[in-house]
Amino acid sequence: MKKVFIDGSEGTTGLRIFERFEEREDIEILKIPSALRKDPVEIKKYINASDITFLCLPDAAAREAVAMVENDDTIIIDTSTAHRTEPGWAYGYPELSKAHRDAIRTGKRIAVPGCYATGFITAAYPMIAKEILPKDYPVAAFAMSGYSGAGKKTIAVYEADTRDKELDAPREYALNQNHKHLKEMQAVTGLLKTPLFSPIICDYYSGMVVTLQFYTDLLKDKPSPERVHGMFAKYFEGEPFVKVMPFGKEADYNGFLAGNTCAGWDGIELYVTGNEDRLLVSTRFDNLGKGASGAAVQCLNIILGCDESKGLVL
Repeated sequence: MKKVFIDGSEGTTGLRIFERFEEREDIEILKIPSALRKDPVEIKKYINASDITFLCLPDAAAREAVAMVENDDTIIIDTSTAHRTEPGWAYGYPELSKAHRDAIRTGKRIAVPGCYATGFITAAYPMIAKEILPKDYPVAAFAMSGYSGAGKKTIAVYEADTRDKELDAPREYALNQNHKHLKEMQAVTGLLKTPLFSPIICDYYSGMVVTLQFYTDLLKDKPSPERVHGMFAKYFEGEPFVKVMPFGKEADYNGFLAGNTCAGWDGIELYVTGNEDRLLVSTRFDNLGKGASGAAVQCLNIILGCDESKGLVL
């Protein structure tokens, strides 16, 4: 039985990870007393007593926690932004390639992808790997997400009895084009230009859609939507967490993709739409599932050598 410590267990991601372990018999949760959960001496003790520690913390606190590790056998799975592009850290998206899955399986430092980055990279990485998308393409993307992705303070604001009327409508943000997930979007995919990215927070709890937009004549050999869809279907074949939806499936939803449809599910859907001139690749998933806690638990399952979906909803 592996000993697991969740540093930041009272936050949104930490609570979801804890819930996924409640029925598991192969894991012992090391529970720090609530009054001591910010005591660095106690935190250090729990980290080094664990086989695997999840960090569900702000970036600065996550870096401080990693510096506390003295037990060479302790594995760190970090859900913050702090280490996603750091050398020596495995990027926790196993479906991208065999090398990614192997790095997670054998690594001691695992960085869980960001939610927006998960949707973006699911679309962009295979297109670059299969040489459909040139690395110098100026990629533009937009996304909509439930408010839970912004953390406990924002959740409280949205769920308050009295709130600003602006919260009733979708709100675009990161208008300065400096969203914290951009760094990993570019680094992991290998794009030469930082993507244009417009995220939108909406008045529902969880779930998101991330959409990349392309002119087909700027892609290699001006591919049709059907051809791009076929590439994705082959690329993710056999991957239960990534579901490439049948071509034209959006017609079943009257041409709409709702952001909250995948709430409570730990996989990710991928849609290819558009026409011969302009192409859209959209991903739909739960920002708290494949976009956070679900991805973290999947990484743990890979490390333990058990079914990757154990304790998850597929």
